[in-house]
Amino acid sequence: MSGPVRWAVLTGEYPPQPGGVGDYARLVAARLAAAGDRVAVYAPPAAGPPPADPGVEVRRLPDHFGPRGLAALDRALRAAPRADRLLVQYVPHAFGRKAMNLPFAAWLAASARRLPPASVMFHEVAFPWVRRPRRHNLVAAATRVMARLAAAAADRVFVSIPAWGGLLRRLAPAAPPAEWLPVPSTVRAEPPAGAVERVRERYGRAGGLLVGHFGTYGGLITPLLGATLPALLAADPGRAVLLLGRGAEGFAADLGRRHPALAARVHGVGGLPPDELVAHLRACDWLYQPFPDGASGRRTSLMAGLGEGRPIVTNAGPLSEPIWRDTRCVALAPSADPAGLAAAADAAFRSPPAARDALAGRAAAVYAATFAVERTVAALRGPPGRRERYRERETAAGSADAPGFPHDPGVEAASD
Repeated sequence: MSGPVRWAVLTGEYPPQPGGVGDYARLVAARLAAAGDRVAVYAPPAAGPPPADPGVEVRRLPDHFGPRGLAALDRALRAAPRADRLLVQYVPHAFGRKAMNLPFAAWLAASARRLPPASVMFHEVAFPWVRRPRRHNLVAAATRVMARLAAAAADRVFVSIPAWGGLLRRLAPAAPPAEWLPVPSTVRAEPPAGAVERVRERYGRAGGLLVGHFGTYGGLITPLLGATLPALLAADPGRAVLLLGRGAEGFAADLGRRHPALAARVHGVGGLPPDELVAHLRACDWLYQPFPDGASGRRTSLMAGLGEGRPIVTNAGPLSEPIWRDTRCVALAPSADPAGLAAAADAAFRSPPAARDALAGRAAAVYAATFAVERTVAALRGPPGRRERYRERETAAGSADAPGFPHDPGVEAASD
């Protein structure tokens, strides 16, 4: 499609609502607008105004993609001037109904022929099958139905990790082939002068290493941190740990209570604005980012450090892409086994500064070549899918429509 594109973005969360998908949706919307496109974002109700990004209009639905919200959304998307493309930021739990919003997925599938061609970005696909509690398998089954419907409705399918592509092929074999679109960092900013040095002075120890971790301290990752950080601190009295992100203070306090001899070297800082968060990341000599399923392109916490060109210790796992091992852009433990993780991290921390700097340089280069948001925008604005090409042949070249998007009384608009 030549010229500016009118986008309608559907997302289950958007700032000021917290969440990685909301931050990603905002970043992509703002960058599409910066490329010359017009962007309307449709999201659930939120307390407080959305961020003001030029060229981005945020419209709050009357509910969380429920009956009223879907009705209002349907009217808005069918009214003239129509959007050229639909972009769905797909995470099953983000659309409400405890990750089982089958009506939303059914609406998306039933409306495919009369709505703009849809690109569906699968950040996640489905809840895993579990042995216990068995009621969780109801969620697993429902999310698979939702994913099949959403993929079948798509003109283009994107996935945050290649592994999701294989799952979607099994769930929706007639859907377009999945394209890998890894998630970029959502915390790029430039800190004030002297901010990095002040962070190091406050949390670092003279002559020692400051080891950072950025995340949200959920129940899958905190066991890995709790099992390995004490050993890493005990191995060298000069090391200190700086925990960053929502929940960091609580986890730091808990770790200090369980290991009082180490408490003075464990610091937790959460809720930082982007420029201060970047200053804290840059102040760290190393970032330590273990994941139970391995490093992958869907981990925004990993992308934050990679985008800043920081040396990172992480681990391989069942969801890891080959790029982590092939490019050697991170210090990679073979698995999430705590003993192996701690050994790999300790070896990395003891490496000479020249090796650490070389790793940081590879991290920055790989991020720019593969993960940067510019790659995301280029892929989204790239060649259209089959259904969009067919529609373009049916539409006369050019458009008499005025720029902008229709207003629907059921959708609350917040202009840029």
